[in-house]
Amino acid sequence: MKQSQAGFTLVEIAVVLVIIGLLLGGVLKGQELINSAKAKSLINDFRSVSTMVYAYQDRFRFLPGDDPKAEAHLGTGTVATTPASAQGNGRIEGAWDSATTTDESFRVWLHVRKAGLTTGTTTLTDADYMPKNAENGPIGVTGVAPFSGMAGSFFVCSGRINARFARQIDAALDDGVTNTGIVQAGTTTAGSAPTATALSPTNEGDGNVHTVCVAY
Repeated sequence: MKQSQAGFTLVEIAVVLVIIGLLLGGVLKGQELINSAKAKSLINDFRSVSTMVYAYQDRFRFLPGDDPKAEAHLGTGTVATTPASAQGNGRIEGAWDSATTTDESFRVWLHVRKAGLTTGTTTLTDADYMPKNAENGPIGVTGVAPFSGMAGSFFVCSGRINARFARQIDAALDDGVTNTGIVQAGTTTAGSAPTATALSPTNEGDGNVHTVCVAY
């Protein structure tokens, strides 16, 4: 006797489609929550780092990294030595992402950690010495304008940030335009101050990453 093979009914197909839709919706919602958490973390980095800098300055009367009396305040071997004779001039010299261990901008982290203002290694050659953001990009501080025309006493910069997050950071802390104001984004090069880029929604899928800097 020949048996016929039954197929799915419309109701069964509809149920499967509803389940798939719910699963996809859950995945998308989960990704949205992850992105929201990352954006908040990136924004909080700028606020917390600037607070550390101001706290150090309030306690010792010098900016971290630029402190010529760091040995008296923090211990032997803590004073930055490059650039020569620039310590105590009220400006954190050196690129925000400097890898030169004697630079003022590099020593910022040593000073705020030794002062108990944040956690982290005080070994200058440690691979984890430079703090990282939620996108695994470096975070740094400098007194040298990272972008042409940007003005401030010091600048906090965070690297490897995609256009979407860069625009969210700017909207939360400034005017939402990434090439004007106290928050700017673009590609920075050590020793130079390139012009920031006006990022738009069309940049969010280009796969490029940017450095975002906030002036204080």
